[in-house]
Amino acid sequence: MNRFAKMTALAGALLLSAGVAHAQDVLIRNATVHTATAQGTLQNSDVLVSGGVIRAIGKSLSAGANAQVIDAQGRPLTPTLFGGITEIGLEEVSGERSTVDASVGLGAGSKEMTVRPEFDVTLAYNPDSMLVPVERIEGIGWTLLGANTTEGGSIIGGQGGLVRLDGSPDPIGPRVLFVNLGSDAAGLTGNSRAAQWMLLDQLVDEVRGRIPQDSHAALLTPAGRATLAKYLDGGGRVVVSVHRAADIRQLLRWSAKHNVRVAIAGGSEAWKLAPQLAAAKVPVFVNPLANLPANFDEINATMENAARLRAAGVAVSFAQEGDASHNARKIRQLAGNAVANGLPWEDGLAGLTRVPAETFGVADRLGSIVVGKRADLVLWSGDPLEVSAVAMQVWLDGRAIPMRSRQTELRDRYLRAATPPEAGGLPRAYPASGK
Repeated sequence: MNRFAKMTALAGALLLSAGVAHAQDVLIRNATVHTATAQGTLQNSDVLVSGGVIRAIGKSLSAGANAQVIDAQGRPLTPTLFGGITEIGLEEVSGERSTVDASVGLGAGSKEMTVRPEFDVTLAYNPDSMLVPVERIEGIGWTLLGANTTEGGSIIGGQGGLVRLDGSPDPIGPRVLFVNLGSDAAGLTGNSRAAQWMLLDQLVDEVRGRIPQDSHAALLTPAGRATLAKYLDGGGRVVVSVHRAADIRQLLRWSAKHNVRVAIAGGSEAWKLAPQLAAAKVPVFVNPLANLPANFDEINATMENAARLRAAGVAVSFAQEGDASHNARKIRQLAGNAVANGLPWEDGLAGLTRVPAETFGVADRLGSIVVGKRADLVLWSGDPLEVSAVAMQVWLDGRAIPMRSRQTELRDRYLRAATPPEAGGLPRAYPASGK
C-alpha cells in the first residue's frame, strides 16, 4: 500500500470515528507522542483513553473489546493547541459592531474616564460561534478570551478567561485581568505613557483604602475595588500588552512593588530584558513574525525574540496581532517561525500547549499528554509546526469531533463540478436535490 493509500485509509477510519457522539475507550497505537513535558517525544508509543481521560501511555498497550483502535502509523500526536489571546465567541464579524463584545466604553462621548476591572467578557461568550469549529478542526482546542481597551474605557480592559472549544458555555480556570500600556494606550491617559503608572498607582491606593470610596478623585466602583484586589499580593494573573523595553522595565518595577503576577503580550523588545524577565518569572506571549518597527515602541523588534528569551530562561508562548480570532489556527505558523529563528522545537510546542496552561492555572487538566489529564488530543499528518501538515483528527475528552466547519461545507459545495444546463443540471452552488 502506497503512502497516499495509507493516509486515505486512516482518514476514512478517523471519519467513521468522528461520528461517535459519546465518549468511548480509544487506543491510539504507534504514534509519535509529543508529551509537551520533560519526557519529551515518545517514539512508536500508544495512548489509551477511557472516560475522557488519558489512562496509560506506553508500548503494546491493550484495551477492552469495545475500544476503538486507531493505528497512527508513526504520525505525531500532540495535546490540542492553545489558540492564543482571541475573541473567539465574542466576535463573529469584526466589521459589524453588534457582533463584537470584547470591550466596554461606558464613558464614550464624555470627558469622564471609566475604569471597570469587573467587566468580564466571558459572560458574552457564544459557544455556537461559527469560529469555534473553524479553529477546532485545525487542532486548536482552547483559547484565552481577551478584554480590550477602547474609547470611553481605560487602560484596564477588564477580565477574560480560558474556554475550551468543545461547545461548553463556561470558561475554565481563574479569570485573567487585561491591561494595555505604551503608546497604543496613551490616548486613554492624557496622551502620556507616564500617566499610566500614575493611574495604576492610584487604583492600588483605592484598593488599599488610601483613597476613600466617596472621594471625588475615586475611579473604581465597589465591585471594581473588590475585583482589582484579587490581582494584588500574588493573586490572579494580569496580562499586560506592552512592547517597548523601557515600559517593560517599569512594569517589572511596578509588579514587584505591588506583588502582581504579570504576563506580557506582545513584548517586541522583551529580549532586551530577558534576564530580568526570567528572574521575575514573567511569561512572554510573543509574535515571532514581528521583525520590523511597526511603531516607535517596536524599534528593536526581531524574529529571534522568542529564541533569545527562552535561552535566558523565560517561559515563551505566542500571541497574534491583528485578526487573531479568525486566524487562531495560524498560531502554529508563528511557533514554526520562532523555531526557524532559533527556538528549540520542543519549546515551540510547549509554547502552544504547556506554557499557556501553566501560566493560566489549568496545567492540571490541559496542555500535555499525561496520565490523568483530559484526553484533548490531535493526530497530525506531519510536523504540527509545519504549515503543510494538517490535523487528521481532534479528540476532546476522548470524543472524536466531526472534522467539519462552515468553511469545509462551503468548500465541498462550491468545488463540485456543475452539470451542464442542457443535461438538466443545476449550477454547482446547488446540491443535487435542488435544495
